[in-house]
Amino acid sequence: MLFAGFFRGILPGMRITAKGQVTIPVRLRRRLGLLPGTEVRFDEVEGAAVIRPGVRKRELIEERLRQVSGVAGPGPATDEVLRLTRGKR
Repeated sequence: MLFAGFFRGILPGMRITAKGQVTIPVRLRRRLGLLPGTEVRFDEVEGAAVIRPGVRKRELIEERLRQVSGVAGPGPATDEVLRLTRGKR
């Protein structure tokens, strides 16, 4: 075929199902090591959907804790909270 080499690196277009599912081409899955059960996440980068390896729950929790660490401030002392919730005795 005259143009066979021209189309070698181009992956076929895919359709999104009614459930929002997409089939990742076999060549791409093999090259990226995407096995059944592999968790992935989708990000938007400059108007394009980008698939990335999934983040483990522990890593996600640690990242969220880093983001909010120190946000609330010291707050009231325990005795003050008890006084406010229980009232004077």
